[in-house]
Amino acid sequence: MKLKTPYKNIYRVLGQNRLLVLASIIGSVITSVVSLLLVIRLHKETLRNAFVIGRHGDVIPLKVATERESLKVEALAHLDRFHRCFYGLDAGSYKAQLKKALWLGDSSVDEVYRQKKVEGVYNRLLQYALLQKVTDVQPKVHLDKKPFVFETQVYFEIKRGGVTDRYKLVTSGKLIRIARNFPHNPHGLLITDFYENSLQKLNP
Repeated sequence: MKLKTPYKNIYRVLGQNRLLVLASIIGSVITSVVSLLLVIRLHKETLRNAFVIGRHGDVIPLKVATERESLKVEALAHLDRFHRCFYGLDAGSYKAQLKKALWLGDSSVDEVYRQKKVEGVYNRLLQYALLQKVTDVQPKVHLDKKPFVFETQVYFEIKRGGVTDRYKLVTSGKLIRIARNFPHNPHGLLITDFYENSLQKLNP
């Protein structure tokens, strides 16, 4: 006698199907999330490892190029601040200005300051009520190797009564990186090997 195959319980079949559907959905969600995370990670890696072409045709990582641009801006700002403080003088505030400038350089800056003091530059400033005003600072800095070499053209004028004399001063030196010290040295740079190369009186 032939036996009939009994039918499976319909609810059990539906339950199994539901479990399979849920497992498929959960698997799809996990796969999608992992894929998204991998794409985000790949995008970040791409940005971190992006490259740019330098002025001389050399390939530079984008991060390094950005840091170099930031360093250049800070170096130029540091030199501008120093020269305006060191050479922008008047009888009432020259001590405070010089104090700010001395924070931005090493002993080579201090030596130039002491030499000027011995030569009576600051005494004449007081005696004749001179006003020495910096009108323009044009710094150039080379960041190709450390320490960073710079040269700066400083234009200033000295007023005494109704007389105004104009001068062009060329200075040079090097920059090294140090810890930032706000507000005394916010750029974290220090001037070394500072030297006054030439002083030229300009025609009116």
